Amino acid sequence: MKDTRLTFRRRHSYNTKSNKKRVVKTPGGRLAILYAKKTAALPKCGDCGSKLRGIPALRPKEYHRECKRVKHVTRAYGGSRCATCVRQRIIRAFLIEEQKIVKRVLNDAKKKEGAKK
Repeated sequence: MKDTRLTFRRRHSYNTKSNKKRVVKTPGGRLAILYAKKTAALPKCGDCGSKLRGIPALRPKEYHRECKRVKHVTRAYGGSRCATCVRQRIIRAFLIEEQKIVKRVLNDAKKKEGAKK
């Protein structure tokens, strides 16, 4: 009868999220433990929560090692907001500015009418 008992390679013995493991058979025929890394979450848009395209899903330490061009896309708010939300922000800002201009023109027209009377 073969011995199927295994010992941990690390001193961490609790079954936590950071201590996931799987049993593999080595070429020599014995069983060994391989520790699985945590799966990385995809980066998400800060406004709508959809996943950001063009940015890899990495763990924080791996992001630290990567250069800037990998961590963002070349656009305003790239790497933080999705293209749809950026478009909405630009349109909203433009419309607000237009509204201010219209309000100013109406106020000037009202002042001119008041001065004529």
